[in-house]
Amino acid sequence: MITLRPAEARGHANHGWLDTYHSFSFADYYDPEHMGFRSLRVINEDYVAPRSGFGTHPHRDMEIITYVLGGQVEHKDSMGTTSVIRPGEVQRMSAGTGVLHSEMNRFGEQLHMLQIWILPERQGLKPSYEQKAFPEKERQGRFRVVASPDGREGSVTVRQDLALYSALLGKGEKAEYPLTPGRHAWVQLARGSGTLNGVAIKAGDGAAISDEGTLVLTANEPIEALLFDLA
Repeated sequence: MITLRPAEARGHANHGWLDTYHSFSFADYYDPEHMGFRSLRVINEDYVAPRSGFGTHPHRDMEIITYVLGGQVEHKDSMGTTSVIRPGEVQRMSAGTGVLHSEMNRFGEQLHMLQIWILPERQGLKPSYEQKAFPEKERQGRFRVVASPDGREGSVTVRQDLALYSALLGKGEKAEYPLTPGRHAWVQLARGSGTLNGVAIKAGDGAAISDEGTLVLTANEPIEALLFDLA
């Protein structure tokens, strides 16, 4: 079964410096029908104006993934990490027992990114940080794992029974993913349009998937997609 979460149905807030869309309940947007999916709690699509961003603030007991689609974001945290995340890179921060961090666009172009929150396998974990690059050639025409519990194939490590894949498809291309019986999936389309097992899907749409076999994503125009494989 595939249940579409249309882009236009998401929560939305425009703060001037930040134009943001919420697939699930977040901040002032609350919808009891959309509180997350399995261990996936937040998918925010953020457009951040130049020389602005999220100042220092706390988090705890959450696995946070940043996936940049355009521009650059500067990360700083209370663990002593300072880094810049660019398109093709995935950042994972485990907030654990507590961490302070900032995510700033100190550059001259708009930042476009997905902020993803995942519930951890247990509370009270030690905070940690990881960042890796995944070149386009590794994601072209297939689902390439970018986050997993065991860090397989060079992916970042996430402390939950969840694997995250990224795919880039050209017009007319398709990518297949065999979903293990009893597992669930969420597909988030970051760019483009196409079909998922015959269901039309476009940029900003999400899809909750259960009781399906092989997933087939086909591009009507160039696509960038994320696939979450969930317990």
